[in-house]
Amino acid sequence: MKILHMISGGDVGGAKTHVLSLLEQLNKTETVHLVCFTRGDFLDEARLLDIPSTVLEEGNLFATRRRILAMIRHDGYQLIHCHGARANMMGAMLKKQAGIPIITTVHSDYRLDYMGRPAAALTFGNINKLALRRFDAWVGVSDVISQMLIARGFNPQRVFSVYNGVDFESIATPLPREEYLQNLGLQFDERSVVLGIAARISPIKDMTTLLRAFSKAQQQCPQLRLLIAGDGEQAQEIQALAQQICAENTVCFAGWVQDMPGFYNAIDVNLLTSLSEGFPYVLLEGAQMRCATISSRVGGVPLLITHGVQGLLFEPRDVDELAKHMVFMAENDEARRRMGQALFDKTKREFSTKTMLARQKSCYEATIRRANRPKKKRDGVLICGAYGRGNNGDEAILDAIIEQMRRIDPDMPLCATSRDPKNTRLQARIGAVYTLNILKIWRILRHSALYLSGGGTLMQDVTSTNSLLYYLFGVRLAKKCGAKVMLYGCGIGPISKPGNRKKTTKILNRYADLISLRDAQAQRELEALGVRKPEIHLTADPTLTISPREEDFTPSILARHGISADKRYLMLAVRPWDCFEEKLSAIAAAADYASSAYGLIPLLYPMESGRDLPATKALAEHLTCPHIVMPGLSGSRAVIALISKMSLLLSMRLHALVFAAGQGVPMVGVVYDPKVSGFMEYLGQKLYLDLRQVTSAALCKLIDRAMAEGSAGEENIRRLRTLAAQNEQLAAKLLEK
Repeated sequence: MKILHMISGGDVGGAKTHVLSLLEQLNKTETVHLVCFTRGDFLDEARLLDIPSTVLEEGNLFATRRRILAMIRHDGYQLIHCHGARANMMGAMLKKQAGIPIITTVHSDYRLDYMGRPAAALTFGNINKLALRRFDAWVGVSDVISQMLIARGFNPQRVFSVYNGVDFESIATPLPREEYLQNLGLQFDERSVVLGIAARISPIKDMTTLLRAFSKAQQQCPQLRLLIAGDGEQAQEIQALAQQICAENTVCFAGWVQDMPGFYNAIDVNLLTSLSEGFPYVLLEGAQMRCATISSRVGGVPLLITHGVQGLLFEPRDVDELAKHMVFMAENDEARRRMGQALFDKTKREFSTKTMLARQKSCYEATIRRANRPKKKRDGVLICGAYGRGNNGDEAILDAIIEQMRRIDPDMPLCATSRDPKNTRLQARIGAVYTLNILKIWRILRHSALYLSGGGTLMQDVTSTNSLLYYLFGVRLAKKCGAKVMLYGCGIGPISKPGNRKKTTKILNRYADLISLRDAQAQRELEALGVRKPEIHLTADPTLTISPREEDFTPSILARHGISADKRYLMLAVRPWDCFEEKLSAIAAAADYASSAYGLIPLLYPMESGRDLPATKALAEHLTCPHIVMPGLSGSRAVIALISKMSLLLSMRLHALVFAAGQGVPMVGVVYDPKVSGFMEYLGQKLYLDLRQVTSAALCKLIDRAMAEGSAGEENIRRLRTLAAQNEQLAAKLLEK
């Protein structure tokens, strides 16, 4: 690839480190060229790294644009990558004439970049806001930054997350601690604990909170020292505050330092007190030297640091909490060593320059590929389902469908109907339209290649006739608009009312192209309805193809919810339904039995937090054994990862059972709807009981059987996963047509 990078050239701190380290690595395998608009240290360092570079210092923006356009045409660059407000402005000016995609990296909240400088915010800040909207793709340096962009209306399918990375293969040998501190003029002795911060001295870095906390911690730990590496518009104000509230000769202002390995080797604790961050390099650089770390809980920092494991976190501006952490670090040498090593290990494993480079190249390839994608009259998929309601099962269906569509075509536009489009865009990273915005749905369908009535049991009238009519209307509208129509890995029924049965048969026979079913019961229901014209396949629930990743549920996250890795748990997933309250004591007695007989700790989890939480809490009140009531998790993979840690599941919720089957967890089903018994039968397990027939004795017998028999068996699960994968293959054939 041939990539042209643009940056102002006056950048310092994390942005400078990010761009130089990225270009140094890219330059080894790709053709890159750096354009700076200012001479200075940035350009000098780039040239020392043998990064091809040009400086364009003309004051005339239009002359600069002409020169860059000439470079693009002469050298055949495939993409422009902007860094910072000045480069963004030039990128926006180039957009129409460049003829190649333009992307930008967003390092922080661009609305706060000029905090404390109202004139700059009014001019440069607003120009940058406008320029950002004109690009083909955006790179956030953390998921927090990426979600911020999506929440502000940037296209979620063109927002990428590329975390900063540091080089662990060539760590420079630092100066000895004593020599480094003496050179900077910091007064210390062998008892001193040195806190350090490397940051621009500006309002966004909140050095005021830093100094007030340091002054307070000093009163308890006079051995504390503070080293500040950096400069900025607030430097004089912060220096004056240090003289006013801190003990004499305990704070050293070092200005901008060049030997950063020496800095991090010399300090005992690395600090960050920012009000806003993306994914700060200063923490990664400190990790290289195994620095213990205290940071404000901002941006992507919690992804890097789990409180108490890789470091300590505090809420921005909380002086008391920060001071308490400083005292803890000063008094606990072993904790500092342990946290510093843990941060080193995690950073080396997950945030190396190799990882950063691979993600960035993947972003380039996708952006170039999409820019060259042939224009089609019909392109993309609209996924219709019960999404945006906070139901983990439904969201898992959407995740599975998206994953499968991406395997068919990674660049295909995807959109889903949702009761909460904003949240769906954030979580699923695709387009979303409000479920009842029929006009917008119609506009999307006019250009879509495929309409998926996506998973779950949408064709039923148990909850309401209106729901059934809505989904039937969607099938008819999609076909009338010219899209192919597929019911995707779905359940069917019960459809009880004669009028509803007749209408369902008529619409599916006339407008559906293909139907894939998740169990044999759905197949029997379709046969009873007389639906025969669409192509019909018996597959399996698409969520069986989802596997949790290691990072979806780490031991530290388990610990946050009071879950110990060395204990065994019974998950209970219930929901409100007719006669459920009458069965509370029986279900609770069965859970108490599992606790006494098998040592399982009941863990109560609401699969649909809004609807299931009251029922979950009501069940908890009937338990006599120790138990955990867990809040709803964000993301279906986290729920699947949680279920994978269970020794047994007792569930009314279908998708809790599906997730358990996929993870090989023994299960007992409580049937409130035929779809639950239908899945258990399809799985080849008879471990279920109708809700109306629930007694504590009957449930205890099923628990004994489940614990004795174990999971459904690997061969059976492989069979269902193979069938679930056929949904994707069938959709691919429809798209080919």
